[in-house]
Amino acid sequence: MRYTVDAEAVLRASAHQVYALLADYHRGHPRVLPRAFTGLQVIEGGTGAGTVIDVDMKAFGRVRRVRAYVAEPEPGRVLEERYPTADIVTRFYITPLPDARCTVRIWSELNSKGGWAGWVERRLVRRYLAKLYREELTLIEKVAAE
Repeated sequence: MRYTVDAEAVLRASAHQVYALLADYHRGHPRVLPRAFTGLQVIEGGTGAGTVIDVDMKAFGRVRRVRAYVAEPEPGRVLEERYPTADIVTRFYITPLPDARCTVRIWSELNSKGGWAGWVERRLVRRYLAKLYREELTLIEKVAAE
């Protein structure tokens, strides 16, 4: 069963600054990752579409190394990470606002089991990821302002 998780915030940083930060997997993106994501390594590319990364994801006491493929469905506005082995797609939506501000939405689509076990999994994962995404949004604003 497919389900989604997201978090959104208005940040005091321009859309251009935020997009450039997130699309830079060598220096920028690693600086805004919550502590649950560690060991980010660039395998190919490093800036925007065509980048391939490996990262460790810690959740519920387990650490899992996953590979992501980066795309830019709307360059300058939407950055996408696909994690095929984890069956996850995460998108960063950046929308410019007046006064050098922007809205950033982190959205993920995941797969879970059906039935009662899937309901519990979805509930726990939604809560966990939403918290991580709020933390990441705070870090994005802090680093973009530097």
